[in-house]
Amino acid sequence: MQTTMESPKSMDWVELLEQEGRALVAALDAHPDASRLFAGTLDREGYVHYLVQTYHYVRWSLPLLKGAGTRLKHLGRHPRLADLLLQKAEEERGHERWLLTDLKNLGCSEERVLSTGPSPAVEAYTSWNFFTSRAGIPTAFLGTAYVLEYLSVTRATGAAEHLIQANAIANIGKAVTFLRGHGGLDEDHVAELTSVLRTLTDVEEQSAVLLSARTTRVVYPGFFRER
Repeated sequence: MQTTMESPKSMDWVELLEQEGRALVAALDAHPDASRLFAGTLDREGYVHYLVQTYHYVRWSLPLLKGAGTRLKHLGRHPRLADLLLQKAEEERGHERWLLTDLKNLGCSEERVLSTGPSPAVEAYTSWNFFTSRAGIPTAFLGTAYVLEYLSVTRATGAAEHLIQANAIANIGKAVTFLRGHGGLDEDHVAELTSVLRTLTDVEEQSAVLLSARTTRVVYPGFFRER
């Protein structure tokens, strides 16, 4: 889906982040497996694939957020944003275990998850965010966080409810911990993040945040099975 984006100077730059969030949701609504997940009709193999790939990026959320926040503090810049990154790191603690539990309840062992490995899209996601947190502009990771939390708010809770209602996957009631957890937690997170990002006035940093949001929007559909 091609989306026309305006420059940060032409409108409230945080509204551009929301455009990225909406564009990601639209792309997933048009993706076969993602749309079936949201409707609750995705088959077991497709759901397992999605949860495995989600595990492979979520497992790095805490070190990425912590690394970005710590580096921002070391640079002596934006103490409020640095604290937010470190706070988000703690909020992500243990979420990879939710995924392993969901997968175990679907009959997929931790050994199988680890042996499957990340997809090219997940590798691109982690590589980009490791770069920004370790060597690039560390505030950029907040763009990634924004679009992921926007997606959770708009689709995660509904996806969990629809999967349970459809009951097309054995033991599905015990395999939606991650979706339920993120759908419930991220609504307040988006509002908080929006408020804090409005304090970021440096155009270069705004552009870095937007670039990370766009990068995540582009690679995320690749977390699902290929069409």
